[in-house]
Amino acid sequence: RFAEMFGYASAEEAVGRPIREMVCEESWGLVQRNVALRENGDFAVAHYSFRACRRDGSEFEVETLGSRVLFRGEPAIQGVMRDVSGQRALEEQLQQAMKMEAVGRLAGGIAHDFNNLLTGIIGHAELAKLQLEENHPVAGELDDILQTSERAANLVKQLLAFGRKQIINPRPVNLNRILQNIERVLRRVIGEHISLTVFETPVLKTVMVDPGQMEQVILNLVVNARDAMPSGGSLTIETSNVFLSADLKTSPSDIPPGCYVLLSISDTGEGMPPEVQSHIFEPFYTTKPKDKGTGLGLSTVYGIVKQNNGHISVFSRKGEGTVFKIYLPAVERMAESAGETETVKRAVTDLQGSESVLVVEDEETVREMALRTLKRYGYTVYSASTGANALKLCKKMDEPVDLLLTDIVMPRMSGRELAKKVTGMWPGVKLLYMSGYTQHTIDDEGILDPEVNFLPKPFRPVVLVEKVREVLDRP
Repeated sequence: RFAEMFGYASAEEAVGRPIREMVCEESWGLVQRNVALRENGDFAVAHYSFRACRRDGSEFEVETLGSRVLFRGEPAIQGVMRDVSGQRALEEQLQQAMKMEAVGRLAGGIAHDFNNLLTGIIGHAELAKLQLEENHPVAGELDDILQTSERAANLVKQLLAFGRKQIINPRPVNLNRILQNIERVLRRVIGEHISLTVFETPVLKTVMVDPGQMEQVILNLVVNARDAMPSGGSLTIETSNVFLSADLKTSPSDIPPGCYVLLSISDTGEGMPPEVQSHIFEPFYTTKPKDKGTGLGLSTVYGIVKQNNGHISVFSRKGEGTVFKIYLPAVERMAESAGETETVKRAVTDLQGSESVLVVEDEETVREMALRTLKRYGYTVYSASTGANALKLCKKMDEPVDLLLTDIVMPRMSGRELAKKVTGMWPGVKLLYMSGYTQHTIDDEGILDPEVNFLPKPFRPVVLVEKVREVLDRP
């Protein structure tokens, strides 16, 4: 076993080799100190780890127990060694997963409050702008507020993607079709100094993913590759069917065996050293200048892939380019046609309405913005700050409202609980949920039920009215 561990053909070949040959430079001092203690009469058992070298020069982690013994009447050192490189890799994966999960929870935790604030800022700024003449000097200031708010909203959206808290709408799709739909966009993004080659497996298996999110994944990885090739280079995108077996040493260790569709994106760029690779999926980690990126592009990719039940790995060497591999579970379903992958909605041309709407929202700025917006478009609007107050209001009404617009995350009574009670009183009332955070809103994995009408925060006033009109007009 010792000979096999260190890459020798036989035990005889390993016997008599200097121990110095088997210890990496960085660990030699540690091993020397422990050997010296045993040689000087210390009978205590030494237990430590060090970096060892195989015969071919490759390194691995070794855990050893060493003690002073008598061998044929002479003092000697007895050692037991164990290759723990696989164990260390699993420990690092676990630590990384725990760290990513903690940051994801933090991202989701701040998203609810932050999106409420942004909804109020965006909504009231737009309502104020509507009251101004076209060339009013304040209009430019309001535009600046709106643009900055939109940037902040995109930042929160990326954080939610990393934390796997976005609402997704997975469908059976063919990755080749997604690539075909966005290839022209990708060529514009990378510019003329980078050549793009796309290899598509003709009979590609179907995957169950959110098409819009997969487009975002591909675009983010392509942008990352472009930035790694400032002087030009080659970018290759490839799809293939793969079967991962637990018996195959080439299969990634953290991916369950089975049939997968592999999406591979490789570049001939600068590459990354190991210390960078270990951090690239962490939010806000970037090697770019401060004005060149937020450090959320790859963390967004990581979150989206994980939320769609996929796995992502990276292979890179400094000066030799980078390869990202995404494994998505194959499903035994027919992919939707290209036309079906786009959500078809009836165009809402007339936003005016005369129906009644009950708005329930615990955040005053959001509630007031929704109230003012809907009244502006002709609706009769009632409002309440809590589920309990909303129920009291309903009991006083002579007739039911046409639509209940409620936040989902509220103190004491959630929007779901309120909706259940209101539909019990008024079976015909239509429902529209809104929230800035998906946890506990749709389902545990953030998958949107087709029957649920949902308005994600932050939203602009016109988007609110369009959604209200859409829900009310639905049979």
